[in-house]
Amino acid sequence: MRFTYLAVLAGCLLGTLPLELFLRTSVYARWRRWLLALVPGFAIFLGWDLYAISRGHWSFDPAQTVGVVLPGGIPLEEVLFFVVIPTCALLAFEAVRRTTGWRAGDETR
Repeated sequence: MRFTYLAVLAGCLLGTLPLELFLRTSVYARWRRWLLALVPGFAIFLGWDLYAISRGHWSFDPAQTVGVVLPGGIPLEEVLFFVVIPTCALLAFEAVRRTTGWRAGDETR
């Protein structure tokens, strides 16, 4: 049970990896764009979690995490969550765009 949270995150990444490899979504190849999409949500939700933890509104079951706790009392897995889940969402979005030909934003592809 100690690796439950980490295993779920790994499963999400492994489940969406074929989108990058076979549909060539190029999410990982366009790392600047990936960071621009990731950073705002990461900052907001990390701050929100840190606040909730400090106020005692939010906690994590140590039996389901690897035990690495970062400053502010936030487990490593929770920080990884804010990277993994948006990345999987981007992969899914780009896969839909790739298969349908839809354009988004300023891209002229």
